[in-house]
Amino acid sequence: MKHAKRLQSLVLGAALLAAGLPSWAAGEVKDIQGGPAVLQTNLQPPVTQIAQQIYSLHNLMLIICLVIFVAVFGVMFYSIFKHRKSLGHKAASFHESTSVEIAWTVVPFIIVIGMALPATRTVVAMKDTSNADITIKATGMQWKWGYDYLKGDGEGISFLSTLKTPRTQVGSPGVAPTEARSDTYLLEVDNEVHVPVNKKVRIITTANDVIHSWTIPAFGVKQDAIPGFVRDTWFKAEKEGTYRGQCVELCGKEHAFMPIVVVVESEEKYKAWVDGKKKEMAAKADDPNKVWTVDELKQRGEKVYTANCVACHQANGKGVPGAFPALDGSAVVAGPKADQIHLVLNGKGGMPSWKATLSDTEIAAAITYTRNNWSNKSAENIVQPAEVLAARK
Repeated sequence: MKHAKRLQSLVLGAALLAAGLPSWAAGEVKDIQGGPAVLQTNLQPPVTQIAQQIYSLHNLMLIICLVIFVAVFGVMFYSIFKHRKSLGHKAASFHESTSVEIAWTVVPFIIVIGMALPATRTVVAMKDTSNADITIKATGMQWKWGYDYLKGDGEGISFLSTLKTPRTQVGSPGVAPTEARSDTYLLEVDNEVHVPVNKKVRIITTANDVIHSWTIPAFGVKQDAIPGFVRDTWFKAEKEGTYRGQCVELCGKEHAFMPIVVVVESEEKYKAWVDGKKKEMAAKADDPNKVWTVDELKQRGEKVYTANCVACHQANGKGVPGAFPALDGSAVVAGPKADQIHLVLNGKGGMPSWKATLSDTEIAAAITYTRNNWSNKSAENIVQPAEVLAARK
């Protein structure tokens, strides 16, 4: 009776808790297209030959381990049960057996060789990045990915890919999310990587700050991105669709917010994307000699700051104590603008270099925004793109 009442109280408490949750919190969890599935117990469905080999090897190794487990423990339990002392059996008196020694050396050796051969073939194939149709450099940074198309169709395209999920869905410590979470929660970006189907794509990885890792499970790809080093991997997707992954190397407090999204499409759609992306880049290529007003730069700078700087320095400019310095009241922001331009261009410590990822106009706008925002009232309150261009030389 006592236990029944306790169980009844627990059920009632759970019901009351569920009733107090927002309606979306108890919503149905769905599979993510090109990503993890609900109650998934195996690897994601493979869409490349390498991923298919990994999938097959995974199943083969599990089967071999299961057979060994059943055989060894089956013989062990049978021997214990059938040859127990209560049935009159006596322990064997031999000390060692050459036959047994040979058997338990040769049999495991054969098993290991049988497992190693197919695995070695797959590992060697994973490292063969030659004769790629398209080469893309993926640069990890806290906490986003930068992509540069270096070779093949799309050469010259460059963009940053950041988390698209709004913070209203994520929430913060002590603050619950206020918006319903989408089906692609934390696995969606503002700029996806596009590649054509049935084309070999080489991915060159590096990093600006700490070690990251570029991973797409459906491709069978996981390659670390290490500062100061260049690594590479490849994939050849055989099925069109959108495939999702994440940075899988612990890289800081926003580690969970570095998704990777690759769109595999037909050659016609890919060429249309390339044309559109190049036109978009041309439209954003501002004339560095244009003179802007303070208000124009502040408006542009707010967008640049929100897209690239807010993760470390926060929307209120207070930074993260002990990790990233505050810009509100910063001596650098209030000091000579040449010093701030140099810092943004070249980076320092945990601050990455933005020389390759932001244009002269974007850097000038972001600096002007910080020098005129929050409590900052800098004497040198405006930076023109021409000043950034001159500092690059």
